[in-house]
Amino acid sequence: MIATHAVAYALALRAASEAAAGQNYPPGALYMVATPIGNLADITLRALHVLQLADAIACEDTRHTQAMLRAYGIDKGSAQLLAVHQHNEAQAAQAVIERLRRGERVAYASDAGTPAISDPGARLVAAVRAAGMAAIPLPGASSVTAALSVAGMADEDVQAGAFVFAGFLSSKAGERASAVEALRLEARSVVLLEAPHRIEALAAALAGLGSRSLTIGRELTKQFEEIATISAEGFPAWLAQDANRLRGEFVLVLHPAPAAAHSGPDSRVLELLLPHLPLKTAVKLAADITGEPRNALYELALSLKKD
Repeated sequence: MIATHAVAYALALRAASEAAAGQNYPPGALYMVATPIGNLADITLRALHVLQLADAIACEDTRHTQAMLRAYGIDKGSAQLLAVHQHNEAQAAQAVIERLRRGERVAYASDAGTPAISDPGARLVAAVRAAGMAAIPLPGASSVTAALSVAGMADEDVQAGAFVFAGFLSSKAGERASAVEALRLEARSVVLLEAPHRIEALAAALAGLGSRSLTIGRELTKQFEEIATISAEGFPAWLAQDANRLRGEFVLVLHPAPAAAHSGPDSRVLELLLPHLPLKTAVKLAADITGEPRNALYELALSLKKD
């Protein structure tokens, strides 16, 4: 089986070269490379080509990335792998910038998925761009869009597919509970991420949202992938049904609040903003926060001002 995979990836590398080599890959640029979230076959041809072409690969975990590269048949020496993670991002960015100034191509890959989205990489990109050099995206696997694609919310989202990416909520119980409560009247879908050792605590918090629909994606693209849509209040019981459900990474899609819950704009956000901001600014911010139509919020703001 391993030999078969090696032959397949050798063919993929050749196909990557034939498909992508003719494109422009400027030197002195940072390439943000999306990598598979579990299934190694979910790599793009352009990602394979750039990983081969790169003079250096910055990565969240050099051991993880080296194993991935070897699976694809890409040979990079240890000196070509640069550790850039959440604990050294600012300092390591300077080493990357020095390489870029020498005209090197540097690829960045987080442990899984698209870099800089609830993963290290954002500070690196900011530093590179501040230094006047280019950061080039190579799109690919993303747990966020993968989960949204199977949530099936065609008739639910009042904003035609709009969603909020909340990522990982706080590990502190009080802050997590407050964050979940703020989602109660959210008119858009909300995407959450969680690690297995914290999933029970998050499930307990989300249970307070009652019958609100929740799509659970566990171990997406991997051998034991599991996808289910249940009520938020049923999440703790769903986890308890099988001990294996406490394993693996989670992507959750909280469906929009039912129409009755947001049939009219809620005044609480405006009441907090209006004493401190001009009316139009308060309305704009309230629309951004709540997802409510700006016209309806403007009318409500006028009414609140009058009162």
